[in-house]
Amino acid sequence: MEYVHTALLLHSAGKDISEENVENVLDAAGIDADSSRIKSLVAALEGVDIEEAMNKAVATGSAPAQPAQDEGASEEEEPEEDEAEEEDEGEAEAGLGELF
Repeated sequence: MEYVHTALLLHSAGKDISEENVENVLDAAGIDADSSRIKSLVAALEGVDIEEAMNKAVATGSAPAQPAQDEGASEEEEPEEDEAEEEDEGEAEAGLGELF
């Protein structure tokens, strides 16, 4: 968990989430850093918008997972582009889930 906290701390400070920065923060906290875990963390967060992921995590904890559909709308009427976007977002968030 300290690896994820380190990434959030670096993000909050506006610093790059790099292997070197993560290792430096862990060392400063007196934590024996595992280089393979650091590499996994940095790789999992590559291309992830942390602010967006945190906002979604907060939103899913307090709101329904999917918005209610209008009575006249059906699932078939939704454009396929939305499904592709959801899959892409799911892949990025899956990387975050593996860290816990």
